[in-house]
Amino acid sequence: MAAPAPKQEELQPHAVRDQLPAVSYCLTSPPPWPEAILLGFQHYLVMLGTTVIIPTALVPQMGGGNEEKARVIQTLLFVAGINTLIQTFLGTRLPAVIGGSYTFVAPTISIILAGRYSGIADPHEKFLRIMRGTQGALIVASTLQIILGFSGLWRIVVRLLSPLSAAPLVALVGFGLYELGFPSVAKCIEIGLPQILLLVALSQYIPHLLPLVGTAFERFAVIMSIVVVWLYAFFLTVGGAYKNAAPKTQFHCRTDRSGLVGGAPWISVPYPFQWGAPTFDAGEAFAMMAASFVALVESTGAFIAVSRYASATPCPPSIMSRGIGWQGVGILLGGLFGTANGSSVSVENAGLLGLTRVGSRRVVQISAGFMIFFSVLGKFGAVFASIPGPIIAAIYCLLFAYVVPQYFNEYTSVAGFGPVHTHARWFNDMINVVFSSKAFVGGAVAYFLDNTLHRRDGTVRKDRGHHFWDRFRSFKTDPRSEEFYSLPFNLNKFFPSF
Repeated sequence: MAAPAPKQEELQPHAVRDQLPAVSYCLTSPPPWPEAILLGFQHYLVMLGTTVIIPTALVPQMGGGNEEKARVIQTLLFVAGINTLIQTFLGTRLPAVIGGSYTFVAPTISIILAGRYSGIADPHEKFLRIMRGTQGALIVASTLQIILGFSGLWRIVVRLLSPLSAAPLVALVGFGLYELGFPSVAKCIEIGLPQILLLVALSQYIPHLLPLVGTAFERFAVIMSIVVVWLYAFFLTVGGAYKNAAPKTQFHCRTDRSGLVGGAPWISVPYPFQWGAPTFDAGEAFAMMAASFVALVESTGAFIAVSRYASATPCPPSIMSRGIGWQGVGILLGGLFGTANGSSVSVENAGLLGLTRVGSRRVVQISAGFMIFFSVLGKFGAVFASIPGPIIAAIYCLLFAYVVPQYFNEYTSVAGFGPVHTHARWFNDMINVVFSSKAFVGGAVAYFLDNTLHRRDGTVRKDRGHHFWDRFRSFKTDPRSEEFYSLPFNLNKFFPSF
């Protein structure tokens, strides 16, 4: 009689690790200076997308022209650099880029459509009045994150967050912007599609085909692909490929249609109240506060992703709360300088950390230096900011997938207003903004179910992964927290973490 077949070993899941393996440079281990500078410049190029797209969409509706658009982009870039330095030095100390946020677009458009601005005939005067209105709303909205963050109230919320409820929050922070990726690529498919294919080839295939030099291609795939496709788009432009194309096609495909280089000053330093004194309206402030709360939730998910990609231990709740407080200060700076937009953690730059496997804090601080430098030297910064949108959108399609409450967005696109449509515009904006955020809705539902369904059952608690984060609930429980999250210059003595 033949011997029985050997019993197949039962498959076991991979062991959960405190830190992500196979990361070349973690949070506290910077790469050599030449490589760090190139990687920092790459982060700068990636964050330019939202920095350019948001003002390009909002400023013309506000009444501004190319000159105003260039100055708003310059201001947004300058404030983003300051906020990124603040976050990496005093906030969570994670390599998180703080940039413009799509979450604040809806309340800004609501301010643009406010009746008190409709009678202004002069476009420039209309732009200034609307800009001052957004400044006042942002200044008020910033207090929400400042209070929740620095008071430690947000720490209480984060303590109840488990890996099970964090997973949809982190995923939907990226998935929530899906509709902004491929549709933008399709606006000029002849340069958007080559960008996707080249970036995939350089980052995923070349490293395996050429192992000796593959690391360089993997680490600098974004810079290489942008240079090649940008040159390709330039030759199409000068060669007359779009000479008889429709105006929209020329705007998205040509490399000389942004109007940013001509409108940008050679040297200019943004300063607070450069557009005039802010104006305040209670309804607009409430709508912007709703957006601020949504950005707070989205940034919490992004901070979790960044800590993982940087190969740091899970961020202690007190550190997360500290980071949210400083992000509130960042929104305040946006209101003071006049960016027409609030700020949050840049998800695309978090994706770049995963792509390059470099989670160094120094690299992101260098990128902040590029933001400030090119915002002051306006003409030079405008050259990079004039990269055609489909190229940037193609990068976003790979760095994060831009889709869950799609009902709110589709309802708005068809009806012209959100599902909540009362006579109180500020109330409509508050509800519609909150429930239009995929990350907020997905994260809130997961958080509620995770903390209400059988939460005292030991088996369920283990399935939630809560036990894995238990030892990171306090700053002093794990000795590695001091290495990753302690403040520089012995500031922990004055601002202790718990």
